[in-house]
Amino acid sequence: MLIITADALVCHAIGDYILQSDWMATEKTKDTRAAVAHVVTYALPFLLLTRNWQALLFIVGTHFIIDRWRLARYVCWLKNFLNPRFRNEPWVQCSLTGYSPTKPAWMAVWLMIIADNIMHVICNGIALNFMD
Repeated sequence: MLIITADALVCHAIGDYILQSDWMATEKTKDTRAAVAHVVTYALPFLLLTRNWQALLFIVGTHFIIDRWRLARYVCWLKNFLNPRFRNEPWVQCSLTGYSPTKPAWMAVWLMIIADNIMHVICNGIALNFMD
């Protein structure tokens, strides 16, 4: 069973929001250096939870992959195929957030951010539960 603890959620919030500079946030999907800087600082709070290098490497590696290529937008787009009555918009129209351009921009961005956070928290939980 995957257990997500409050301390892991706090470490995620500190690493992803407090320690992430504006440069990291705006450039990490375009510049590998910004993505690397972000994942290194993101990992720092997790040193309070584990010293297991495999768990830390998994946390850093999955965070890099999810953020560098903004994988949450693919999850947001693909999940709409689960509704048999829904006709999904073509990827080219949804590539910014995974949502149709008819969805309000503020909502599409926040839904993608929520999906991104859930992906990170699940990966962190896997690392801290099964590798630590």
